[in-house]
Amino acid sequence: MAEEKDKTKGFMKSESGRRLTQILTKDYLDLHQRAGEGAFVVWVAIIVPAELFYGFDNVVFAVPESHAALSAAKGVGMLQCEKAEHNGYSMDICSYARIDIGTAMSGGQDSPTFGLPRPHLLVSNNNNCSLLVKWFDVYHREWNVPHFILDIPFCYEMQKETDLKYIVTQFHDLIRTIETLSGQKFNIDKVQEALRNSSGAAKQYKRFIDCAVHRPSGITAFDSFVQMAPLLTSRGRPEIVDHFRKLAEETEEKIRSGEFPLPEERYRLFWDSIAPWHQLRKMSSRLADLHANIIAASYTSCLGSIEGSYEFIQEYENGNPLESLARMQNFSVCPYGMELRFKAMSWAARHYGIDGFVFASNRSCKVYSVMQMDLQKRISEELKIPSVMIDVDHADVRKYSEENAFLRMEALLENIDAGRARPII
Repeated sequence: MAEEKDKTKGFMKSESGRRLTQILTKDYLDLHQRAGEGAFVVWVAIIVPAELFYGFDNVVFAVPESHAALSAAKGVGMLQCEKAEHNGYSMDICSYARIDIGTAMSGGQDSPTFGLPRPHLLVSNNNNCSLLVKWFDVYHREWNVPHFILDIPFCYEMQKETDLKYIVTQFHDLIRTIETLSGQKFNIDKVQEALRNSSGAAKQYKRFIDCAVHRPSGITAFDSFVQMAPLLTSRGRPEIVDHFRKLAEETEEKIRSGEFPLPEERYRLFWDSIAPWHQLRKMSSRLADLHANIIAASYTSCLGSIEGSYEFIQEYENGNPLESLARMQNFSVCPYGMELRFKAMSWAARHYGIDGFVFASNRSCKVYSVMQMDLQKRISEELKIPSVMIDVDHADVRKYSEENAFLRMEALLENIDAGRARPII
């Protein structure tokens, strides 16, 4: 099918875009249908290994963070936040949590997916977001739903063998918990197949985001933000391997035929934060007017990148799936220590040919933002690459000023130009 040019710069209504919509629609419809037919429902944090649930015949999972991001992107994030705030929850709480709590309190009203089916079990972890444990505890108290917390060691270096074994032990505890609560038996062979699918999908997704290496970039980071969704909602399913393979092929073909989101790309930028879901089209279009392209982001590698890099782990083929899933528990930007985060950014600067860094200080995500000022200083002093700090909130538009953000980003572009004009001594 021929592509249609969207009215907003930098966006194409591609075959992959239509396929993505179909996948997400099916994910949420199937979730509600199976829950209505009696499936055991688990709500999970994004880093929790959903592949484990494929080891049971009738267990389904929902990802509140992904639903919150979709709500923000669809323009109802602020509305859902206000519902939570009117019930006593502070504006200082993560906007994902407020969106989700507001949606749950109103029975799914105004949600683009009619909310999420009520869970039988909540599973969170403490390495990616400590607030998420408190967020899920709200439902534990309000609905009397069991809450299983995975305790994952923080990551200052490559994962230790003792940490891996500690995580595997907790996986066994989680499996026994689901067996007891659901009355279903666990089959590890099904987990192995689901892990192959997730691993194959991640490999093809990495192939897609590496289209940013080309000059001009074959993608924008806004493309990769949007395409992350099936890695959460469809994790473990064979169809997402096919989707990301086709996505990579279509994007590579566009590069070969000279089709680029920003043909006159002058500035190649890197974004450090969660995606600004309520600003995807506006920000992409306005940057395009400045010939600037945010081509890559730390956030797009938060589901499987190797410590100290944004490279992805080797594709899974065989072996103990529980150990492989435990190995990936450290593969997220937020639980990295300073040295690993700086090492990963240095790798990205070289790999993608970055001209400037945009550090988005996120009002809703302290764990993502806490190291940014120190990282910005090191980027400037050691890599000699210009950078800027802007204020943003990934899902609450009330905490974002477009004009202030662009005033600073335009100053960044001027700094890049000044550096290019400066003679080499």
